[in-house]
Amino acid sequence: MKYKGIIFDLDGVICHTDQYHYQAWKKLADKLGIYFDQEINNRLRGVSRMESFDIILEKYHGQMSPEEKVRYAAEKNDLYRELLKNMTTDDLDPQVKETLDTLRSRGLLLAIGSSSKNAGFILERLGLDGYFDAVSDGNNISRSKPDPEVFLKAAEYLNLQPQDCLVVEDAQSGLEAAIAGNMDCAAMGDAVKCNKADYDLDTFSDLLLAVGG
Repeated sequence: MKYKGIIFDLDGVICHTDQYHYQAWKKLADKLGIYFDQEINNRLRGVSRMESFDIILEKYHGQMSPEEKVRYAAEKNDLYRELLKNMTTDDLDPQVKETLDTLRSRGLLLAIGSSSKNAGFILERLGLDGYFDAVSDGNNISRSKPDPEVFLKAAEYLNLQPQDCLVVEDAQSGLEAAIAGNMDCAAMGDAVKCNKADYDLDTFSDLLLAVGG
């Protein structure tokens, strides 16, 4: 088998919480009088919370201290986590779980590589707490995608070399991070348009064809 481990981005791959991110950022932006729409929200995919806020502040005409930035970003996260409480195991697509189970039965190690600091909470809501062999997320990295750190740490936690891992991503920044980390990558959703991936997946289960075995 070509790969020994599969590293998954979380949001947009394993689950979809875009609407919760949008609602939380929109509420904060409205409070601050900042224009915010879905197009801007799409630019935040795979980007850390503080870097996301910097993108949103491109439309801000006032001044904001670093301390205020941290406080408002934390406020957004509180709003987001409150919305995440609406998630249940029903939000996990059966095809995703079946595919993960099949990959595991083939002897592959599975990991999460996400810039989110809420990855553990989301996995818990989906009933996947403890399911993955490793979780690398925003709590253990200092640089977000397109820096490869989050994926390199995931490979390290799996005790695998980067070239033995396949990354599954839905964002261009994630594909660029995988490539920078010397890993093959599979694209889903909007990431397919980037033409940077080794594999383009129409559905999550197409991953089984990509890895073979």
